Amino acid sequence: MKKGFLTLLSTLCLFVTFAQEVNDKKQTSFSPEQFPVFPKCENLQSKELEKCFYNQVQDFVFENFVVPENLVQNNFKGNVKVLFEVDKNGSFNVIYVNAVDDALIQETKRVFAKFPKINPPTYNGNPTFAQYNITIAIPLKSAEQMTAETVVVAETAKAIPKQLTELDSIVYKKFNNPQFNSHLNVPFSHSYYAHFDGAMNQVGANNHTASKPYSYVEVAKYYNIAEENEKIKKNKTGWWGRKLWNENLVEIQGEDYWLLLNPIFDLQVGSASGNKHVNTFTNTRGINLSGGLGSQLNFTTTIYESQGRFADYYNRYAESIRPAGGNPAIIPGIGIAKDFKTDAYDIPSADANLTFAPSKFIDLQLGYGRNFIGDGYRSLFEGDGASPYPYFKINTNFWKIKYTNTYMWLKDVRPEVTLEKTYATKYMANHYLSWNISNRFNLGLFESVIWTDTNNRGFDMHFVNPIIFYRSVEFASSARTGNAVLGLSSKYKWNNNVIFYGQFLLDEFSLNEVKNEKNSWKNKFAYQLGVKYFNAFKVDNLLLQLEYNHVRPYVYSHSDPITNYGHNNQSVGHPWGGNFEELLAIARYHKGRLYADAKITFGTKGFDFANSGAKSNYGGNIYRDYELDRYADSGVTVGQGNKTNIFITDLQAGYLVNPMTNLKLFGSIIYRNFNPNQNTATVFNESTTWFSFGIRSDVFNWYFDY
Repeated sequence: MKKGFLTLLSTLCLFVTFAQEVNDKKQTSFSPEQFPVFPKCENLQSKELEKCFYNQVQDFVFENFVVPENLVQNNFKGNVKVLFEVDKNGSFNVIYVNAVDDALIQETKRVFAKFPKINPPTYNGNPTFAQYNITIAIPLKSAEQMTAETVVVAETAKAIPKQLTELDSIVYKKFNNPQFNSHLNVPFSHSYYAHFDGAMNQVGANNHTASKPYSYVEVAKYYNIAEENEKIKKNKTGWWGRKLWNENLVEIQGEDYWLLLNPIFDLQVGSASGNKHVNTFTNTRGINLSGGLGSQLNFTTTIYESQGRFADYYNRYAESIRPAGGNPAIIPGIGIAKDFKTDAYDIPSADANLTFAPSKFIDLQLGYGRNFIGDGYRSLFEGDGASPYPYFKINTNFWKIKYTNTYMWLKDVRPEVTLEKTYATKYMANHYLSWNISNRFNLGLFESVIWTDTNNRGFDMHFVNPIIFYRSVEFASSARTGNAVLGLSSKYKWNNNVIFYGQFLLDEFSLNEVKNEKNSWKNKFAYQLGVKYFNAFKVDNLLLQLEYNHVRPYVYSHSDPITNYGHNNQSVGHPWGGNFEELLAIARYHKGRLYADAKITFGTKGFDFANSGAKSNYGGNIYRDYELDRYADSGVTVGQGNKTNIFITDLQAGYLVNPMTNLKLFGSIIYRNFNPNQNTATVFNESTTWFSFGIRSDVFNWYFDY
């Protein structure tokens, strides 16, 4: 795979090297683009100027090029292809030469170094640089000879089919970062989104910040990414310097299309204490291809090849949710892992997205990845802490409303539902209606249903209708084999610097139980309260955030575990599952290319003492049947069971190497204290300190706060 990866990268790099910024494009007298001007070509315009330019280049080469003696003696015949540039000063610079003999390459460079300065190319009347290509035929010919031969060929070989020159006629343009105004998704990273979170939450802005990831065109209305990148751009003129610090590796732009190719890295080493000391590492290499075809179609795909070893608490958790079939672990948020050497994991993964925007009101997305609904660090509705999954999303945006429908194909990988080495398939459909009621207040309505392939049901078309209440459909079509949840979200902008946000999730509710029993187990609900303070204390780019999450026991679980709110043994909602409360304090700051993030978590969660037995199910494990071994019908409170206090501090600081790929040099420290009332085989008192440093493309969220 590594060999194929390098071959693909080399081929694409060679391809972009041949890409010319200005080719044999038809120009008119009113075109803003103007060819360079030799003294003999003055006062010429349009096609005549183009022809004169190429003739002068051809004649200069004919007069100065010396074919190596050994090739002359062997009667060599062939072509030398040259890609060259004329810069703002009118100087010629060779970019690439393709020839069969190194002597021809060196001679070509010598000749082009002798070209005199001429009037530079212009764009809208201003000097610019532009790239061109020519083919030097050997034996050498002057422009006049080539023209004469062309006439002879045209007159004597009319029966011979015309030679196509489509490839040489492809028009390339100077790359102007069209991705920043495209429908492509902005890779979702909490740290990166903090850069424009304040701009997106200004009083009076008619946007919808809960549905993530954002598209670039959504962000562009409030935050100019290209302009911000220009502010921190390093003055590098060499190819390697520009690609390392400022640019995408491969950038191609033509008539109504563009392509980007970038390597993705996550290379880090560290050390973690705890009940077991572990030397940690992550070795991720990947490649991302993104592009646009016209203004309506955009695509991106990323392939990762990873190996890693993590802190012992994290390794244990990954192994505790391992799938059927012998694989040792599932890495949270990434996917199923294989063994690597004796004590590490091999973690292949990928994500992709294809977006089609037929109008300014609607975009359709087909993807493999994660989605997020909410304004907080956590989401109770749909978080990005689970492994990637296939999905189809419809975004409808008009007036003061954004309506998002998402259809997902999920997996249950437990042994009891795995059949003939094939994991069980389950489906989820949800819709989220966001309404800007006023300049300051936003209200959101959420509904979701999960069902499985019972009775060869497959993807139930009852749930495709985007404007419907799933609860009634689930009851009418599935004999209550599905699992529906409801949600309400809100956001209030106190001013341009402070916003309050919240979510309420209702998994199940019984009015009779509320009247007759205190803290009934059937009252399965969760809520979130949060506040963000942008440019805190008048410090530019300082974001402070406080968030509280409260999830009652048995939330996200179901009477049939396959229809719980999970995927790949992970929660699709809050990653902690049920039966907990959590308080988060977060600070994020950046200045230029420097950044720092700090997060402190205080939590209380109730774990089970055992995996089976009467009254052993305390409601924290969403993969347990809530009808089986339930602890109690009433008096159910958050933290019941093996009550565990959790304290996590996560500090990270670093330097942004390349803003195009969000490549960062960083160092981090995580301190985690886990303190249960009673030690068991899986839950026990432990303190961990985990140091790491490395270089990473920050294009998705790693969650280590378990």
